[in-house]
Amino acid sequence: MSVAVALTTQCVYCIETHVQAAQDAGATREEVAETVFVAAAMRAGGAVAHGRLAMKLYELGAVGAPVAPEGSA
Repeated sequence: MSVAVALTTQCVYCIETHVQAAQDAGATREEVAETVFVAAAMRAGGAVAHGRLAMKLYELGAVGAPVAPEGSA
């Protein structure tokens, strides 16, 4: 899944694009979550933090979701 590659490269714009594409293709929340865990296992650390972003974007439907880091104004 391209979401896993985006997570391991830690590209927030790629994460947004690929989460939207996965959702449009019918990926479930559970499938995206599993992808987050697989990416984290392959590259622990960054994938975990960016995995949270992927799940947040999934919940928001990724369309028009801001990509600002949490806690920033």
